[in-house]
Amino acid sequence: MSAIGHPFRQGLRRLGAIACVLCAMAPGAAAAKSQQPILIGLNAALSGGTGQSGRAIRRGLQLAIDEVNAAGGVLGRRLAIIEDDNRGIPARSIDIIDDFAKHDSLVAIVGGIHTPVALASLKAIHRHGIVYLGPWAAGTPIVDNGYRPNYVFRISARDELAGGFLIDAARKRGFRRPGLLLWRTGWGRSNETAMTAAMRRTETRSAGTQWFNTSQRDISEQIDRLVGAGADVIMLVANATEGLTVFRNMAARPAETRVPIISHWGITGGNLFEQDPEALKRIDLTFLQTYSFFEPPFPEKSARLLAAYCARYRACGSPGAVVSPVGTAHAYDLVHLLARAIEQAGSTDRAKVRNALERLGRYEGLVRVYDPPFTPDRHDALDVSDFRLSRYDERGAIVPVGSELN
Repeated sequence: MSAIGHPFRQGLRRLGAIACVLCAMAPGAAAAKSQQPILIGLNAALSGGTGQSGRAIRRGLQLAIDEVNAAGGVLGRRLAIIEDDNRGIPARSIDIIDDFAKHDSLVAIVGGIHTPVALASLKAIHRHGIVYLGPWAAGTPIVDNGYRPNYVFRISARDELAGGFLIDAARKRGFRRPGLLLWRTGWGRSNETAMTAAMRRTETRSAGTQWFNTSQRDISEQIDRLVGAGADVIMLVANATEGLTVFRNMAARPAETRVPIISHWGITGGNLFEQDPEALKRIDLTFLQTYSFFEPPFPEKSARLLAAYCARYRACGSPGAVVSPVGTAHAYDLVHLLARAIEQAGSTDRAKVRNALERLGRYEGLVRVYDPPFTPDRHDALDVSDFRLSRYDERGAIVPVGSELN
């Protein structure tokens, strides 16, 4: 369905976007483009097992937009969101991009959690010449995509670095024979490459690699093979749905045969803790994160954002109330960087904004100080210094583990 159809209007109401967006887009609207809001498109999974990730990204976008608009907007215009739910389906994402591209006032599209979806979207993004901002999907080829000029910019982990970080984290905990348990997708393959290279670099002996498929209901045989091959830790690459299956399978094993799991962060894009807290309490699980409202690098800025989050979304004042926090934090910083690029370009022309993103100066963000965030040769804003291990506490909040593991 078109982005200006019913789901679009419903999405704007849900986000509290200003009424003039609808007026400007209604048939026969006479408002000049200069009076229309500058649109940011959200193309992410907003429902299903990973829907929490897309909703977290939406919240980060909206909180930043609120701040930009309260300060006068950008080039005298307000920012607003249009959105569509790609449901984690690559073909649907491509259709959404084609639909969004029809809007002259749309300057950028923000993606979601799924690396396979982002990879499939690259051709459409570059065909239309639309800035694509990545707040979550970590596959290395999303950014290192071969396009010149490259329209993809990311605040997220990069698998080339994340795989090495996770293997190093396992070694620091004393594990010497990791087994890789990977989702059979481009994201899983990206991490296989990174983790294998890290094990080779550190002369770590692998217990092997096992693969599982989307929506697979039983992954116990793959776990059995890795443990039988001597794995003393499982290195997991999964999203929430399949991750929950792995955790239940591991928790069902006799206690003496359970091995710890160190996971990539895809599992935090859904509400898996609420689905089976008892299984998670029976296993040793840690996972990658890049930001925590419990231990933020800039406490005052984090406290202001947390207060705004709780006020807008009627959540309690605890940092644990922020679900899928990396999605919210990354999206929040991306909007502020985009606003600066539009101002610097003096235009909403997509090519000019793309060029400006490569030449932004120092910016003190929520996640880190970006100095600069991007360059013509580097479109990833984060590096391994931003990575840390976290875990679920007894209430399901994501909390950092001890600094000795980082």
